[in-house]
Amino acid sequence: MSGSPNEVLAGWERASFTAAGFTHDTYRRGTGPGAIVIHEIPGITPAVTRFANEVADRGFTVVMPDLVGTPGKEVSLPYTVASLAKVCVSSEITAWALNRTTPVTAWLRAVARALHAEVGGPGVGAVGMCFSGGFALGMMVDEVMIAPVLSQPSFPMARGSGAASGNLGLSPDDEAAVIRRAEAGCEVLGLRFAGDRLFGTRFDTLRDKLGDAFIAVELPSRSRLDHSVLTEHRDDASVRRVIDFLAEKLLV
Repeated sequence: MSGSPNEVLAGWERASFTAAGFTHDTYRRGTGPGAIVIHEIPGITPAVTRFANEVADRGFTVVMPDLVGTPGKEVSLPYTVASLAKVCVSSEITAWALNRTTPVTAWLRAVARALHAEVGGPGVGAVGMCFSGGFALGMMVDEVMIAPVLSQPSFPMARGSGAASGNLGLSPDDEAAVIRRAEAGCEVLGLRFAGDRLFGTRFDTLRDKLGDAFIAVELPSRSRLDHSVLTEHRDDASVRRVIDFLAEKLLV
C-alpha cells in the first residue's frame, strides 16, 4: 500500500478519545468484535494500515490509536528517528523505566472497555508492536482483554543483558494481575525474529511468568535488520497466525 496519507487511510473513520488524562485520535474501520491495533515507531504507516485492514476484513471492528507520528506517512530514517525521540521523552510512554506500567496503558484500557461496550462480543483483542508490544500485555489487567498479541515487544529499552533486557514494563500489581489472568486461561501470543537485538530476553520472562499460556512464535531472521514481524519486515504466515488467534478468541 502506498500513496498520500489520505489515500492510505481511505475508509477509516477518524475520531478523538479522552480518558485517564490523555486525548488521542483514533482511526476505526469494520464491524464485529473489537480489535485494537497499536502501531509501532514511527506511527500509523502504510504497512501498519495494511495489517489493520486485513484484521478488519476478517470480521472485526478495528481501532488504531494515533500515539505518535503522522498517520499514513511512509517510513523513512529521519521520520523514524524523530518519532523515537518523541517517544523517549514522552511522559505517557516510559521507554526506560523498569517495573512500571506506562501511563498510556490506562488510556488504551479505556479504549478497549468503551469499544467492547459498544460492539459487544466475548471480549476485545489487542495487537501491540515494538514500543507498544507491552501495552497489549498491560491491557490484559482488564478481563475484557481476552486476545493480547505482542509483536517484537521492545520497551522498556533493553540495555545489554541487565534487568531491562527481560523487563515486561509492568508495575508489580499489574504483573500479578496478568499472571492471574494467564493462570485462569487467558493466552498471550508473542512473535519475534530470533536475531532481533532490540528485543532482549522478554520471551524468557514471559515463559517464566505465564507458563503454557504464553504462545511463542520465533522466526529465523532473514537479515540483521528484521524486526517488524507484521509490517515492514512482514512474515505472511505470522500475519495469518495473529488474525487466526484473534478469530479463535473473539469470533464465537
